[in-house]
Amino acid sequence: MIVLSAFALWAGAASFVARKFNAAGVVTLPTESFLRGGEGKVLDLGAGTGRSSIMVLKARPKATLVASDLFGESFNAHFGEQGTPQERLMANLRAAGVADRATVAQADMRKLPFGDASFDAVVSAYAVDHLGRNGSELALKEALRVVKPGGDFLLILVANDRWMKFSYGPILSHGGTRGAEWWKPRAEGAGFQTLEIGGTPGTLYLLLRRPGGV
Repeated sequence: MIVLSAFALWAGAASFVARKFNAAGVVTLPTESFLRGGEGKVLDLGAGTGRSSIMVLKARPKATLVASDLFGESFNAHFGEQGTPQERLMANLRAAGVADRATVAQADMRKLPFGDASFDAVVSAYAVDHLGRNGSELALKEALRVVKPGGDFLLILVANDRWMKFSYGPILSHGGTRGAEWWKPRAEGAGFQTLEIGGTPGTLYLLLRRPGGV
């Protein structure tokens, strides 16, 4: 009975985290401070199947967005092989009713093919934390380069917190030991200011800003 009760408790907690952290579902903008003006051109780094792109375009109906991803082998490993990655991404954007404000670009977030200060804001959800330390630092520097002075970078990460460890165990939980105490100094070392840090079970976000602007 005790074992069954413990299993039921674990299953309930895992189900709760799975609902909160749903890699296939639509997510809501974690902070209203991101792109508060509501307009501008946004770059989504590691857009995947488009859920973070949809999140931004739904929350900011006057914004436009470039959904970028490397679209390499890891894409199919995470999301399957039905159609090309670009086709699946655009199909999701169309289904959400936001495709008219979005374009898709193949890009490596460690060396972006965009000019300096090309975007009013940048977002990345559960993508930069797939990179190692050097790759993460390169991606932060590239995000700073392509966003305009005064522009926001909303960095959303998988939090390897007690919820994830309890639900998935220390081996399957994502993100290693890198929490806010790791990301904040590296974002600031890249040149960003930290405006806000927060999260929900399984998720960490940092709202960053490139200094300057009006």
